[in-house]
This record gives sequence, C-alpha cells and structure tokens, in this order.
Amino acid sequence: MEKSLKITEIFYSLQGETNSVGFPTVFIRLTGCPLRCSYCDTAYAFTGGTRQSLTDIVAQARQFNAKYITVTGGEPLAQSACNELLTKLLDEGYIVSLETSGAVDISSVDQRVVKVMDLKTPGSKEMDKNIYQNIKKLSKKDQVKFVIADSIDYEWSKSILDEYDLSNQCEVLFSPVMGEMNPTDLAESIIKDNLPVRFQIQLHKILWGDAQGK
Repeated sequence: MEKSLKITEIFYSLQGETNSVGFPTVFIRLTGCPLRCSYCDTAYAFTGGTRQSLTDIVAQARQFNAKYITVTGGEPLAQSACNELLTKLLDEGYIVSLETSGAVDISSVDQRVVKVMDLKTPGSKEMDKNIYQNIKKLSKKDQVKFVIADSIDYEWSKSILDEYDLSNQCEVLFSPVMGEMNPTDLAESIIKDNLPVRFQIQLHKILWGDAQGK
C-alpha cells in the first residue's frame, strides 16, 4: 500500500526566505506540528488537511513546471512519510528544500535536500525543544535560521553562532519577527557586530501580507 501524507496546501509562489529568495517555487505544506512558537504564522496548518498519496502529491507539484520545491509545515518531519516524499521529488529532478524546526532528528533526510533548520530562540517560547545534535548533520548547502524578536534573541543567536562555529558549518540566516523586531535595527546590529550571517525579511509578507497560499 502506498504511503500518504496529510497536506494543508500545495501552491506556487515566490520563495520569500532562504538563499533562494525570489525564485518561483512550489510549496507543499504538510499538516501538524509538535511546537507552538509564540510568533507562528502558520497555525492554520496545525490541524485539518487532506490525506493524499505520495504519487498524487508529486503529480500536483509537477503541474506547475517549476524548478524549486519547498516542503514545509507545520513541522513536515512530524509525518514519517515526509522523507519518502523528499526523495521522490529529488528523483524527479527538482531542487528540493525542507523547512524544519530543528526539534526533530534530521539524520534520515536525503542528503540531496537543502535543509533549512530554524533554531528556536528564547522569544519563541520553544527553545527547550532544539536538538543541537542536528547541527552536526548539516552541510555547506544547508542553512540555519534564527527568527529574532528582540535584543535577548539577538544576543542568544550570536552566542549559538559562536559556540557551534555555525558560519563554517552552513549558511546562517537572521530574520526579524514581523511586527516585533524592527528590521532596520536588526540589520544595523548585524553590520555593527560584523556577523557572518545573511539578513533576510519575509519577502512574501511584504508583497502579500499574511495571505495563505502565497
């Protein structure tokens, strides 16, 4: 019997974050997440969704004729069949990225996947869920994202950056929590401290606000 996944939505838009920002991308949003971050903007994906076979999911993605696919959530790795979906998409020739919280073991993820791991800051209220052993499983093509709400988050993120020598392990992204951290303040702090990180703003929110499926 073919495996299936609970899917919240599949849509085509511009990548709003990471080092492929701006590229037309198919997003496959899986349902469910074990975390409840204070700044979460996809709570609608916690429950509901429709169960779909892996074949049907890949077929829907194929219709957009895109080069990039992002598998996201929720927390996509909370569903065990996610790894099989990632491999199927890679075998189809797509450039596949995975957005994961860092609170689930990533050792079984296909090595060809671009992993974007969100290490939870103090402001998320879920910092205790971070699995720091995941850092050792990242490669140069992968990315670690820090979503920063205030100066406490910023200083904590700097300390993790230094403790794990993250910039020599993978690319590092610093992103402000929209409506909480002033983006200019974060950008100026990065410049002042000469941090080896990429500053990013959520492009999709600038273009479309909080609209789902964008």
